[in-house]
Amino acid sequence: MARIGVIGAGSWGTALAILLCNNGHEVMVWSIHPEEVLRLRKTRRHESKLPGVELPDALEFTDSMEEVMRERDVLIVAVPSPFVRSTCRKMREFMKDGQIVVDVAKGIEEATLYTMTDIMEEELPGVDAAVLSGPSHAEEVSRGIPTTCVVSAHTKKTAEYLQNIFISPVFRVYTSPDMLGIELGAALKNVIALAAGTADGLGYGDNTKAALITRGLTEISRLGIAMGGRPETFYGLTGIGDLIVTCASVHSRNRKAGYLIGQGYTMDEAMKEVKMVVEGVYSAKAAYRLSQKYRVEMPIVEQVNKVLFENKKADEAVRELMLRDRKGELVWD
Repeated sequence: MARIGVIGAGSWGTALAILLCNNGHEVMVWSIHPEEVLRLRKTRRHESKLPGVELPDALEFTDSMEEVMRERDVLIVAVPSPFVRSTCRKMREFMKDGQIVVDVAKGIEEATLYTMTDIMEEELPGVDAAVLSGPSHAEEVSRGIPTTCVVSAHTKKTAEYLQNIFISPVFRVYTSPDMLGIELGAALKNVIALAAGTADGLGYGDNTKAALITRGLTEISRLGIAMGGRPETFYGLTGIGDLIVTCASVHSRNRKAGYLIGQGYTMDEAMKEVKMVVEGVYSAKAAYRLSQKYRVEMPIVEQVNKVLFENKKADEAVRELMLRDRKGELVWD
């Protein structure tokens, strides 16, 4: 049994806490909102995030950062990506050297172009940083629907330790040494999911969705490889796997935001309607800046940015993508 602290009581943090509690670990979840902690303790439900799901009796909740971090074998950072840095700063006071901290947020910081583990390592000196990612909607994980993810760390020892903690009959976990590739795939697929949702909102069909997923994967892998990620990562769970589920699922907040934009909502209106952090919006500018920095062509990412931040009409963006210069999918010998 491991002693685990989950930083963040959103849908994903709570779903993982349920999983880990059911695996027999001692789990405590931190929320920044005292009233939320009281409600979760009393009702044993999180109806606003995971409707209809009962919370295990053994699962504990707190609004004290010191308490959730005290004598923990593993900490899990499960706040939305825009809040990872500020949350790590709150954690710094109570950190022990060598503490294993697992990031489960998906994003790239716009100002620095850092991944989430980059941020953790900057804000939490001495941290043993790791990442867990893959095609995994919280709504399904919380209900025990079979799911597969991948965990990465700087050492095989830490990755395998975390694999053993998370793995269960309904949650299969692989290990990988490619932390950078995993984080890039996880963040960039949210940007492509915005495009896929927009196409749905415009009334386009499966042909369009398939094209966006396939060409979106090409863009993600181009950039990821240029930055040092391993090619096979982008054809695995956090590449094509995460891309498919985020572009196609009714649970995807990024797809939903894109759908609303396709229906004529502005970016701000769509984000308010979704009522959760749409991480692809925050990663879109960073993705475009990375494409320029590494001189990688990413036309879908470029058009998503124009729709989000330059008020370009979504149907015009699709038309521009379709009428780009003629290309070959593969290079002729």
